Amino acid sequence: MVADLWDDAEARAMADAAGPDPRARALALRVYTSRLIGRDPDLVMHGGGNTSLKSTATDIFGDEVEVLHVKGSGWDLGTIEAAGLPAVRLSPLLRLRALERLSDEDMVAVQRLNLLDPAAPNPSVETLLHAWIPHPVIDHTHATAFLTLANLPEVAAATREIFGDRLTLVPYVMPGFALAQAAALAYEANPEAEGLLLVNHGHFAWGADARSSYARIIEHTALVEDWLARRRPAPLHPVAALPVADVAPVLAALRGALASCLPDDAALPVLDLRAGEDERAFCARPDLDDLAARGVATPDHVIRTKGWPLVVHDRAPEAMRAGVAAFADRYRRYFDTHAPQANGPRTMLAPMPGSVWIEGVGIVGVGASAGAARIAADIACQSARVRADGEAAGGFRPIGDADLFDMEYWSLEQAKLGKGRPPALQGRVVLVTGGAGAIGLATARAFAAQGASLFLVDRPGAALDAALAALGGDHAGHGGDITQPGAAGAAVAACVARFGGLDILVSNAGAAVTGDVATLPDATLRDSFELNFFAHFAFAQAAAAVFRAQGAARGARGAEAGQMLFNVSKQAVNPGRGFAAYGLPKAATFFLVRQLALELGAEGVRVNGINADRIRSGLLTPEMIAARSTARGVDEGAYMAGNLLRAEVEAGHVADAFVMLAQAARTTGHVMTVDGGNIEAALR
Repeated sequence: MVADLWDDAEARAMADAAGPDPRARALALRVYTSRLIGRDPDLVMHGGGNTSLKSTATDIFGDEVEVLHVKGSGWDLGTIEAAGLPAVRLSPLLRLRALERLSDEDMVAVQRLNLLDPAAPNPSVETLLHAWIPHPVIDHTHATAFLTLANLPEVAAATREIFGDRLTLVPYVMPGFALAQAAALAYEANPEAEGLLLVNHGHFAWGADARSSYARIIEHTALVEDWLARRRPAPLHPVAALPVADVAPVLAALRGALASCLPDDAALPVLDLRAGEDERAFCARPDLDDLAARGVATPDHVIRTKGWPLVVHDRAPEAMRAGVAAFADRYRRYFDTHAPQANGPRTMLAPMPGSVWIEGVGIVGVGASAGAARIAADIACQSARVRADGEAAGGFRPIGDADLFDMEYWSLEQAKLGKGRPPALQGRVVLVTGGAGAIGLATARAFAAQGASLFLVDRPGAALDAALAALGGDHAGHGGDITQPGAAGAAVAACVARFGGLDILVSNAGAAVTGDVATLPDATLRDSFELNFFAHFAFAQAAAAVFRAQGAARGARGAEAGQMLFNVSKQAVNPGRGFAAYGLPKAATFFLVRQLALELGAEGVRVNGINADRIRSGLLTPEMIAARSTARGVDEGAYMAGNLLRAEVEAGHVADAFVMLAQAARTTGHVMTVDGGNIEAALR
């Protein structure tokens, strides 16, 4: 249930921070209630909704002009600042009301032309609606409850039952000039109303100030929630959750099936699984296919999730491939049917679902990055609740395919295509072992900077938590002892369960073990082999299984199906005294790189390694540096820079080499030295 989050002390602090000017204080409170709305995903989520304030401002000539502060494109209500509510001259916006028609492009141009700050973001596409409703403060949400109400077949009767004349209905019109006209006419027919219900779209409310408008948003939404709750049936019989080990193969196979919707050189999509009780119960509904066929809860969802989900009943890989192919065929027919009616040429988007409902598993968001997949999953789960509650309250009847197409292929959205290049490794899922260590974390940061989604594996504890916190964003991790039987498989399965698959394994974890070979205890050598060779071997096997499940078709066509990168060591080719327990397993790992490259190349899997030397890390500790430099009769600085370049090699240099190898599309079986120059360790 939604709650009123207004706090007098917080509000006063926001207003006081803005200074004594009443206009600045009013804008500060407008920012405050916008954040309160944005904080609740049952009101808005992921940039949805918008808010406004009518006020005055001083222009460049010193004249006071009436303005509309309205949410700008790219801002999220949950984190909005005053700059996210740019001021637009109100008078020109009001004059537009006299026009009979206005193209979207001209509407955007007029709005931009009348910004007081020409560097401000584009005002919301619903700016004119905010301008033409004559109330000081207006809020617009896509509340879950209101989306359910707005998509009922008998929406008018239900709205009258809940609100009487307090809300006015506006029939569905696509956002923009025409919707603003329709909303203004509806308001004028009932000027005593407290808000609008936009059929198939969302909710508007207003007030004399930020506090009163926000209070109405909460009150109205709570009334609808209560009305729906009284009609909601008892929960469905619970469906048992699948273990991670069983979920991972399903997601990897799904990701491989989805690859057929994309070019071979494109990154595979990232998946975000929601497998809670509600999602599992929803996917067990007998009417699942019927619900899936009906469209989206609010039009702008189509941008994130497409117009309908893919439904999976049979989780066998071949069945999922057939399901994805059928989805793509339907999507192409949808495009071919509606594109000729568009007001200009349209470029078809990838015929790939944005969400997948898997019986017995849950709801999956699909996106080009972990963030995009998370947003798609959030919207898909909200949509599931809207459909379930709607069916219980009379039905779910959203807009049809023609209106969906108009929104999905809106000229303003099409204009964005091809503008801006995504990061080089966006969509790639990278698992780094030893991810909390110096080299591991530096490597993770380097891949993250290129847009990859990181999954760190290390011992559980503060170091792993700190590493994940340092990365931030949508990255994830797994704690465990990778020398234990089954640990590698469990870590890779956890990665697949989190992101839907794996693209690049960076097998980095290791530890330097000292001791002369002639007196080396058997147990010490065996323990070193467990971490410095067998863990690499186990992760390679687990990763290869995922690559085959998700990328076999690509690999068969000569495209890349996955990568493995290993942190080997200079010790593998240039042994040092007293390092037998470390060098022997590293030499085996060196051979493993070559053997894997030989065996997996035909499947599109590239395998490469790094031979690094003298990197400050968990392997080369301060104590070891001190001991080694003393033994050589040099200071620590000279020891660390003991190479041809006379420069210390840092963890970041190793990380850069890993990223470079990851992007070397025609390189496999290669081991690169990152040691500042050491002729004895150079490969020939």
